[in-house]
Amino acid sequence: MSAYAPEVDFRLPPDKEAALARARRIEWWSIFFLGTIIVVLAFTMGSSQAMKAMWVEDTVSLIPFAAFLIGAHFRRRPPDDSFPYGYRRAILIAFLAGSVTLLGFGLYLFGESVYKLLAAERPTVQTVELFGRRVWLGWLMVAALLYSVVPPFVLGRMKEPLARELHDKALHASATINKGDWLAGLAGVAGIFGIAYGLWWADSAAAAFISLEIVRDGFSNLRNSVAQLMNKRPTDVESKEDDPVVDEVQRALLGLGWVREARVRLREDGDTLSGEAFVVPRDERDLFERLQQAAEVVHEVDWRLHDVNIVPFETLEPSGVEEGGEGA
Repeated sequence: MSAYAPEVDFRLPPDKEAALARARRIEWWSIFFLGTIIVVLAFTMGSSQAMKAMWVEDTVSLIPFAAFLIGAHFRRRPPDDSFPYGYRRAILIAFLAGSVTLLGFGLYLFGESVYKLLAAERPTVQTVELFGRRVWLGWLMVAALLYSVVPPFVLGRMKEPLARELHDKALHASATINKGDWLAGLAGVAGIFGIAYGLWWADSAAAAFISLEIVRDGFSNLRNSVAQLMNKRPTDVESKEDDPVVDEVQRALLGLGWVREARVRLREDGDTLSGEAFVVPRDERDLFERLQQAAEVVHEVDWRLHDVNIVPFETLEPSGVEEGGEGA
């Protein structure tokens, strides 16, 4: 006998499925362009600390992009006997691993950049032979960094509206990382020009700025992924404000004539929501049919709502409060 409810449908609405397919294509393009950027930066890195930091940032940025694609792949799997709640949280696990990696690399790079600043190490940018002519390597570095700015700027802006439409925090984090990438690229350009004008500290300062961007992304993503794994109340896609869907579900239940009280408890499972709704019926007539009606009403509130259990109670007041207070 199956251990899960077969009527629970975890598929996205057709318009959201189309948006998710577009997001996957954009993420694949992100990985492709990021791969080319990594290669270009590796060949023009030289002894620049800012270039090294930029190369590391772009390399570890592959992990959150891959995490989104892995999660999007696993969320399609239906529930089974081993995983009766499905695989929707796979993206959270992958994203947690990526966040820890980002944070670790960022802290390492920041420490190295600060050390080089304190040690007053002066980077040198050599000349190289290109097409039979000697060229200052700094020009190639600047060209590589400017190239590293364009794809993240364009792709990040394409991801942001899709992240809001899908309410996908992993995709939103991917767009945020893209923003950090192109800002870091501009900081790297400033560092290279600083070397050209004799500001030896500009390179390490730019590297420190880039590493702080990595730390910020890593810490933010780690905090959000841990909060979701701990079943924090749903928030908006930027994880700044409480999601109004909890109050909307409660209002929908209280709109049913037979419901006297209602309380809702939801959690985020990737891009979907699940949980429980506790109701106090005015009477117990046709209770089974009424609970079925309540379930249908709840799932019509928002497309993200899946597997929300309607639980009847005689009262929603906590029991034993007075006894506990007297015995304290």
